Amino acid sequence: MKYFLKVLKKRAASPVRNYKFLFNGVNRKPACRQVGRKKNLCNQYNDNYIRRDKMMRYLIMLLLLFLPVQVNAITAEEIVKKSQEVFFYQGEDFKARVMMKLITKSGKERIREMTMLRKNYGPSGGGQKYFMYFFKPADVRNMTFMVYKYPRIDDDRWLFIPAINMTKRIAARDKSSSFVGSDFTYEDISGRDLEDDIHTIVKEEKLGSRETYVIKSIPKEADVNYAYKLSWVDKENFLPLKEEYYDLKGELMKVFSADKIEKIKGFPTITKRTMKNTQSGHRTKVTFTKVDYNIGIEDRLFSERFLKRPPKKWVE
Repeated sequence: MKYFLKVLKKRAASPVRNYKFLFNGVNRKPACRQVGRKKNLCNQYNDNYIRRDKMMRYLIMLLLLFLPVQVNAITAEEIVKKSQEVFFYQGEDFKARVMMKLITKSGKERIREMTMLRKNYGPSGGGQKYFMYFFKPADVRNMTFMVYKYPRIDDDRWLFIPAINMTKRIAARDKSSSFVGSDFTYEDISGRDLEDDIHTIVKEEKLGSRETYVIKSIPKEADVNYAYKLSWVDKENFLPLKEEYYDLKGELMKVFSADKIEKIKGFPTITKRTMKNTQSGHRTKVTFTKVDYNIGIEDRLFSERFLKRPPKKWVE
């Protein structure tokens, strides 16, 4: 208003008192009413104000459009929780035939073949039970592995070794040990609790043709053999497409990759995956076949009794 009065003083022939400024309409737009002769000046003022008013409305609309995106932005914890749900908790239960191919740096291969069964107890992130029965090679045939996964406390793990007819309990401190000589650990099989790590979003980027969140997860306790992990989580299905593990020196030590994803009974499932030790050159390739969900696995299977003699209908 002061600026407009200043303009009037310079350009109007008649004194400023000859101009009246009124507010009309719901939006209280000021209108200049000519009392003297300078009607064009009033029109120019009105046009300028209308343009500024439209620009202000446009800016406000932009703010309102983008503000909710910032307010409702997904957090790192929510991304990791969703990722764990689709990676470890899909369906009420799960069964698959699993072939593990252990490959040395020189290319020498060893095979592990097993049946994996899993049953959920409660909501995603809650309790679970796993049962694995080994077919190959001959020296581990009839070996079984069982996990009771609990939220926020250490899991229970048992391994039955038929060669010596002994059931061995896997100590919590051994969860980072190699699972039957592979590049996967015991903990990789059933996953970590969300609360075990501090999660942050590092960036968002494309991995191949897929849009991903890149999450950095730092263990709260020194109970694993790596300093932190980077995960590339698919924005659409929330499966981990790639994971990088870094040692205490900050050097890359292991890389996980999801090599093939299929939809089975509506559930996106990683049916081929690889874990490579970048420091030794050893890698493990895993293929899932005969995958099925919601088949009604019986509770009685998950007992020490059936570690030695599991029912054939579930392990074959």
